[in-house]
Amino acid sequence: MTEEEAQAWLRAEYDVSRETWQRLETFGALLRDEMQRQNLISKSSADSLWSRHIVDSAQLLRYAPKPASEKIWLDLGTGAGFPGIVIAILAPYRVRMVESRKRRVEFLNDVIVKTGIADHASVIGDRLENVESFPVDVISARAFAPLERLIALSHRFSTKNTVWLLPKGKNAVRELKGLSPKRQKMFHVEHSLTDPDAGILVGKG
Repeated sequence: MTEEEAQAWLRAEYDVSRETWQRLETFGALLRDEMQRQNLISKSSADSLWSRHIVDSAQLLRYAPKPASEKIWLDLGTGAGFPGIVIAILAPYRVRMVESRKRRVEFLNDVIVKTGIADHASVIGDRLENVESFPVDVISARAFAPLERLIALSHRFSTKNTVWLLPKGKNAVRELKGLSPKRQKMFHVEHSLTDPDAGILVGKG
């Protein structure tokens, strides 16, 4: 997927308003600027920001419950803002991003203010183990931990209706097979739009 194709897909899939598009562009500009001070994404992928990162995050919305202001989306290890910031720009979930690294927390808070999403997006600046549990509607994690450990750390936030959206790249099937049979039944693999070899683990419960 080229950058042009990524932008065209995003406009068509989500009927993005001018204001929302400006927020995405502001986020991209802030990210590129901050990369001069800290390593947020690889330099090689910065030239493919829309396809490798923004659309790669946005595609998760296809498998999420219908957006609503009372629904909580918990994003683990948000890092540079993927997928948490992108989700908060595109949809009205209450997005809670967990990130333990201080400089990245500062960056994310700056992005939240400058993109105008502070009314429904926030950062929890701590390790997940230290965060008090609360029930959520969606759990996402793009590059947080191996699947078994990820579930062990975060299952206390889930309910029987929680949707799990876990991009796992080329390791999706292998990591899924590493779970117990009971856990395996929770998930299935969807192919990524941005990489035909990559998979997204979609689960419930």
